Amino acid sequence: MTGMILDGVLMLLLVAALGYGVRLEKKLSALRAGQQAFATAVTELNAAAGRAEAALGSLRASGQETDLLHDRIVKAREVKAQLEALIARAPEASRETPRAAPQPASKPVLVAAPAAAPVTAEDERARRMAALAERIQGLNPAARAPTPVSAILGALTAGRAANQAAKQSLNQTRRNLDEDLFAA
Repeated sequence: MTGMILDGVLMLLLVAALGYGVRLEKKLSALRAGQQAFATAVTELNAAAGRAEAALGSLRASGQETDLLHDRIVKAREVKAQLEALIARAPEASRETPRAAPQPASKPVLVAAPAAAPVTAEDERARRMAALAERIQGLNPAARAPTPVSAILGALTAGRAANQAAKQSLNQTRRNLDEDLFAA
């Protein structure tokens, strides 16, 4: 009978061990699944770190491009200021209108611009040259025919036209520069 009791106790112990083994297997399966999830999370974290590193490199490159663009804008503003200074110094074609060829009965008349426009030294010189040419033509009747004086006046008029063309070119360049700056 002791043998049967011992066999019964041994069976109970084996059933308890079997239940404990099943429970342990479930815990080990959960642990393996957790380990696989952890490995997947580490892989995803590594990929995210790679993307962040690439984004940081792109951000650095953008920062350098921004610095380059800022330098270009500063230089463009300096060039714009220089162009505006050149335009301001250029003689205005509207300050004086070109006069017609001298008439024998009347003296040519220069039309001045509004008083608000500043007169440059070159304009003043041109006005004095025209006045001198008028006096020369008035003193010498033979000088009323086309002479070197009228050639000088023609050259002055052509110089004004060239200055106007240069001014228009500078204005066009300034507009293009402004468009390029603000288009970016």
